[in-house]
Amino acid sequence: MQVVCLDLEGVLVPEIWIEFSKRTGIAELSKTTRDEPDYDKLMTGRIDILNRHGLGLPDIQQVIDGMGPLPGARECLDALRERFQVIILSDTFYEFAAPLMRQLGHPTLFCHRLGVDEAGRVRSYHLRMKDQKRESVKALKALNFGTIAAGDSYNDTSMLGEAHAGIFFCPPANVIADFPQFPVTRTYGELYAAIVDASGHIPA
Repeated sequence: MQVVCLDLEGVLVPEIWIEFSKRTGIAELSKTTRDEPDYDKLMTGRIDILNRHGLGLPDIQQVIDGMGPLPGARECLDALRERFQVIILSDTFYEFAAPLMRQLGHPTLFCHRLGVDEAGRVRSYHLRMKDQKRESVKALKALNFGTIAAGDSYNDTSMLGEAHAGIFFCPPANVIADFPQFPVTRTYGELYAAIVDASGHIPA
């Protein structure tokens, strides 16, 4: 059996923090893992910005409730699930993801949790484990699964490198330049075709 591991934001749904930045007008919150490879620096900065502006989890959830999958994402995911086992490996948080997972047909999701106080203010974040995307792929390989991974950002590259096959989906130019070893796809049709092609060259 082969397992496809997909990133969430930027691959299946819009970037949550970019959407929140647009709604609030706080440009600093538009920075993502496409821009900052140091995830701790990125999240620590986000929490500080939220608290400086008096914003909390309910404000973010309100924006997420109005979001949906990227056009074509659900159809691509459904097609992949007919052929492969699929796991979403994301550096988002369970507190964010529920409405989006519902719209995607409740795929399996591995991500992290937030530390939120009684007033709804985000005070901390708690990683499921360090480099959980790569570690998840590594564990699947230890269970004798063939693994194919797809993502778009710096925080996906260790997962792509650990998998039997790694594929970029709509990455920015800076990420492509830094990691030229991974093939680039730009549409869901290209992504699906690349995954199917890769599946023929890795352990079944």
